[in-house]
Amino acid sequence: MKTITRISVASAAALTLVLGLTACDDDSSQSKETEAKQKSYDQLVANQPAGRMAYSPTREAINQWVKTWGKKGKLSYVYIQNAKGEYGYFVMKGMPVARCQMLTPTEKVDSSTNGRVVVALPGMDGTYSSGSMCDAYYGFDATTGVFMEFTVGTNQSFFLFDRPMSMPEYATAKQLGPTSVEDVADVKD
Repeated sequence: MKTITRISVASAAALTLVLGLTACDDDSSQSKETEAKQKSYDQLVANQPAGRMAYSPTREAINQWVKTWGKKGKLSYVYIQNAKGEYGYFVMKGMPVARCQMLTPTEKVDSSTNGRVVVALPGMDGTYSSGSMCDAYYGFDATTGVFMEFTVGTNQSFFLFDRPMSMPEYATAKQLGPTSVEDVADVKD
């Protein structure tokens, strides 16, 4: 009798599970469209799997960037073009940095029994930032250490190089900061 009861209980549990799973099926048009999209994607992947690369030019470029800029004392040559097409330049220690870059996290995730919330954190200066000012860059002059800041956008662009440029538009660029290209001509970085 106990065996029959156990089988009946097990059968009832299995039936409840099956009915429960079918009750969770979503027959909405959105669900059907999502399912169709997924099936189409699965078929495309099966028929046209992604190729594999033996070599990554992107990784090579990133590693070259690290090799170029990962040296202490490396100078950068920042050429700025204004709306009139005129060029000027700065010689800086290291690369210019976007003003929105931070050394500390700008937000954290607080978890509780009610869910997760992203909370803003103050920046290095004790104030909060929305992540704006990404069009403002700053750096320090190569010989004097003077702080310099410039913005890009609204008809002003900048071009960053790891050495002075001799192309005509750059060769005639006006010195904008305290250090000239000639001042650092003998500096090897």
